Amino acid sequence: MKLYLTKAIAILFVIALATTSMSLSVKAQGLSILRDAETEAFLRRIGTPIFQAARLTPENINIYLVNDKSINAFVTGGQNIFFHSGLLMRMDNVDELFGVMAHETGHISGGHSVRTREAFGKASGYSIASMVLGVAAILAGSADAGIAAMMAGQQMTMGSMLTYSRNQEATTDQAGASYLEKNNISGKGLITFFKKLQEQEFIYSANRNPYMRTHPLTQDRISRLEYVVTTSENYNKPPNQDLNNQFLRIRAKLEGYINGPFYTLKKYPLSDQSIPAKYARIYAYHRALEWDKALAEVEDLIKIEPENPYFYEIKGQVLFESGKLEEAAAPLKKATKLAPNEALILTAYAQALLSVEGKDGLIKKNNLQLALPLLKDATRLDNENTFAWYNLAKVYSALDDKPKASLATAERFFSMGALQQADYHANMAKKEFREGTIDWLRAEDIILISQPYLEKMRNSKRRSSRRRVLQE
Repeated sequence: MKLYLTKAIAILFVIALATTSMSLSVKAQGLSILRDAETEAFLRRIGTPIFQAARLTPENINIYLVNDKSINAFVTGGQNIFFHSGLLMRMDNVDELFGVMAHETGHISGGHSVRTREAFGKASGYSIASMVLGVAAILAGSADAGIAAMMAGQQMTMGSMLTYSRNQEATTDQAGASYLEKNNISGKGLITFFKKLQEQEFIYSANRNPYMRTHPLTQDRISRLEYVVTTSENYNKPPNQDLNNQFLRIRAKLEGYINGPFYTLKKYPLSDQSIPAKYARIYAYHRALEWDKALAEVEDLIKIEPENPYFYEIKGQVLFESGKLEEAAAPLKKATKLAPNEALILTAYAQALLSVEGKDGLIKKNNLQLALPLLKDATRLDNENTFAWYNLAKVYSALDDKPKASLATAERFFSMGALQQADYHANMAKKEFREGTIDWLRAEDIILISQPYLEKMRNSKRRSSRRRVLQE
């Protein structure tokens, strides 16, 4: 009986602790983020007018694509929007993406990330109080009364959060609809997508997807939103054709990358000669190691749009991953000329250059010199590009510039959230730079930001060590 009670209490404590972990960073949560230059540029293109309508600064908002087939989107850390790949693959047109983007922007504009943490704090107060009373009752010999008190507290916590979430979502619905209206975009996409979710909720009510759990849907909520958007002059306006075509490409590209070749080729048969279908088949053939077929589809795309940088990028990728390293450099070079500000393309070209070795087994010195400015630009444009930082450190090391290699390594670990390693390499770099220079100051910044976190870790270890000593 005691063992059962101990387990019950432990489970309830885990539930209570879970409600306080909403502020964990993305890196700490271990999310698998998909990076693709074309997809990121498109999501940014979709998001910018919505952010502006919400009076937010687009440059301050980060959009991430999570490699997860579930239907979900969420906001965390203030101004970070996350879309699951399954969400995009379930959408039929760009207006549905606009709708979800507007809805999530409403959460940012309303400061819901901060307010949710406050609500969790208040709700967990009920839970903790009930647990204290419950444990007291159990120790006094009233086990049944103690368990009942704890369970009542958990129900109060859940009820409080669900009420808060529904109110928050209703407010966000209206805000999202207003952002669409300001951009003359139909809200029909948001309605149709919510109805898809509602249908799935009815079918799979026992195992609802994450979006439904965090965005509780009710018919009243949909009806209220439907009333707002159907009275708009934009309601029957069709999706923007150019943007919708781009969306279909992105979706097909994603499907080809994530789904198995058999499924992809079944959905996009050879009889379909559209650009989205060719895009999907490239990835299907690529995954099936049928390089020649993949390259044939790429060449078709380049003939259709000879100035599209993303077609040259994917050609370089196929060549590189099929082992044709030197051949991969040419199309990637072309892609960088067509899209000089795409950090991921710059990184890919640099990687191709650095993968070609001379007869001595070392990277060709000329390639090092070509890769250096590419990687400096890539890290300037995207300082969270860990692979670019890794290759930049590799170039500096090969050029015998150890201080800058250490600083680039510190930047890589810093962007990963590995502050202990970042601090170590930043200290190594700082010792070698002249005080007051840009590189010295950057190393100092990394150290200053890392130190409070590292000190907290050290204190935590000291406390744990003391507890172990006392227990012994």
